Amino acid sequence: RDQPRSRGLGDVYKRQVLVMGGGIIGLATAYYLNRAGRKVHLIEKETVGGDAAASYGNCGLLFFSDLPPLCQPGAVADALVRMTRRTSPLYIKPELDLPKLMWLLKFAANCNPAHFKRAVVARHDLFSRSRQLYEALFENETIACQWEPQGVLLVFKERALLRQYQRLNAVLRPYGVAATRLSKTEVLQKEPALADDVCGAWYHSVDSHLRPETLVRELKAVLMAREVTITENCALRRLDVSGDAITAAITTRGTFTADRYVLATGAWSAPIARQLGVRLPVQPGKGYSLTMERPRSPLRFPCYFWERSVVATPWQDGLRLGGTMEFSGFNRDFDAVRIDNLKSAAAAYLREPPGQPVLEQWAGVRPMCSDDLPIIGVSPRNPNLYLATGHGMIGMTAATATAELVTHLITGKNPAFDPVPFSPLRFF
Repeated sequence: RDQPRSRGLGDVYKRQVLVMGGGIIGLATAYYLNRAGRKVHLIEKETVGGDAAASYGNCGLLFFSDLPPLCQPGAVADALVRMTRRTSPLYIKPELDLPKLMWLLKFAANCNPAHFKRAVVARHDLFSRSRQLYEALFENETIACQWEPQGVLLVFKERALLRQYQRLNAVLRPYGVAATRLSKTEVLQKEPALADDVCGAWYHSVDSHLRPETLVRELKAVLMAREVTITENCALRRLDVSGDAITAAITTRGTFTADRYVLATGAWSAPIARQLGVRLPVQPGKGYSLTMERPRSPLRFPCYFWERSVVATPWQDGLRLGGTMEFSGFNRDFDAVRIDNLKSAAAAYLREPPGQPVLEQWAGVRPMCSDDLPIIGVSPRNPNLYLATGHGMIGMTAATATAELVTHLITGKNPAFDPVPFSPLRFF
């Protein structure tokens, strides 16, 4: 179950589709391609399910109600006030970095009402389909990942912000994913583990949560049972091209050839695509998490502590705190200040301090796209290369719909939703 299928070093492999990247996007894509009858080979530069992937250490929310993009009117002014403070949920390392500066300028240009409306529609289409596919996945496959479709609480301490969320909630109502407002009494009845000084909450019943690293391991096992070939510790060196078609992936474990190629390597997709002359507006955005033992008075629901931008996700065997967005390159170094912020946020919102000891602290980079929409579709330069990246903080939520869309594009089937808003062509 835990050993991937592999071949000898230096062999040349021939498969109909080569999926590059063993995170949740790559694994899900391999799954749907396999179900569509394609022979699939998946390669991963480290270990599938290892802690280097963004799929490993996130908080496991399937946040189907998260329709508003990060780039929305007013976001730039707010970010400018907070971005250089290391204690802020958003931190941008002050340095001379031209690609990052260009990304920020593009992000700022997208903070307008027209893009906001387009993005909400596109994200709804993506999330709605993803929700349907997750439900079918858990019904059709044996995947024990502590999936709980019981909703998410957005918890507030400031009454003005609690009331302010009503405007955002009105945006969600036409799409059937609006939240229910809970008074202080109601939220404490629903979630007794919260501190007495919370003033209320908004309850999003359509959302779910699961243990993400377990989902990845279980999905890997499903793929192996379906005879999908997986090669780990296989770093991509380059993609060879003849004319405009990809002809081979040159890796540390040999040469891999296929008819079609899928690039699903997260934040690392941008530098790989750049080798082919394709410049994707994707920057690595670092997130942090802490995983602790299950507290004596555990949360019943995953909670988003609104003023601190911190998520607390309860599982049967633990509690995870996560959050922050740090633009500081591809490193996974720990910033003690940001780790402390997670702990202090939990202490401020929970009736009892979170469980001890800390079982694991984690940092990883997410692929942040300048318009906060994933990049899903055919490469503008290479007709047999498909991109699946730029998911930012919605990779887990959007994985199944992304994978199905890539599969439909490869197999020629009509997509379940409009693929145009996610096409790489929007940047060219």
